[in-house]
Amino acid sequence: MTASAALPAPSGPTTVLVIAKEPVPGRVKTRLTPPYTPDEAAQLAEAALYDTLRAVSAMPARRRVVVLDGRPGSWLPAGFEVRPQCAGGLDERLAAAFAGSAGPTLLIGMDTPQVTPQLLAPALESGAWDGCDAWFGAAEDGGFWALGLATPDPRLLRGVPMSTDHTGAAQRARLTAAGLRVRELPPLRDVDTADDAHQVAAAAPAGRFAATLARLTPVTGR
Repeated sequence: MTASAALPAPSGPTTVLVIAKEPVPGRVKTRLTPPYTPDEAAQLAEAALYDTLRAVSAMPARRRVVVLDGRPGSWLPAGFEVRPQCAGGLDERLAAAFAGSAGPTLLIGMDTPQVTPQLLAPALESGAWDGCDAWFGAAEDGGFWALGLATPDPRLLRGVPMSTDHTGAAQRARLTAAGLRVRELPPLRDVDTADDAHQVAAAAPAGRFAATLARLTPVTGR
C-alpha cells in the first residue's frame, strides 16, 4: 500500500473509497472515441477523477482511499491512500474493495465529476448512519454511482450483474432483500458518451472536467 503525503483533514465516521482506473489512453473512456481521440478521452478521465477526489477531499472522512487499477499520478491529492484493485469482474472488484474496509464505508466511482461535497454530505455527516444500514446513489443509465454500507459485506455485491441498464435496480434489490434500511443519494449521470460529457460539464461548469472538455475539439469520423 502506498500513500500520498498526509495533510490535516477533517475526520468523520465513514471511510470513502473511490474506485478508479489510471487515465491511460486507450484504457479509459473508450466510448468517447470517437469523436475524441484516445489521448483526449484520457484527459477527460483524468479531469473527472481530479474533480471527484477534490469533492471527497472537502468532506469529513475516517479514511480516504483510491482503489486503483494502475499507478497513481499527479492527479492524486494529499490525504489519500492507494490500494490496488483485485482481478475479476466489476462485482468482484467492488466486493473486494468493501472487504478491505472496516466500519461504515461509502464507495463512489470516477465517472461523475459533477459530484459535490453537498451531494455527498448526507452519507458522510456525523449522523449519517443513525437508523440507516446503506446509502444508494442511482445513475441515470440504470447503474449506480454510490454505495454505502454501515457494515461492509462483499456478499452484497458478488453476483450482481454489472454494466447493464438494470444494474442499479439489481443492486438495490440485493440490499433490501438483506433487510437493510436504505437511504438515497440524488441520481447522477455517468460520463460514458460524448453527449453525457457535455451534459455533465453543463451541470458543473466550474470543474476541471468542464474546462478540459471546453478546450477539446471533437472531430466526427476520428
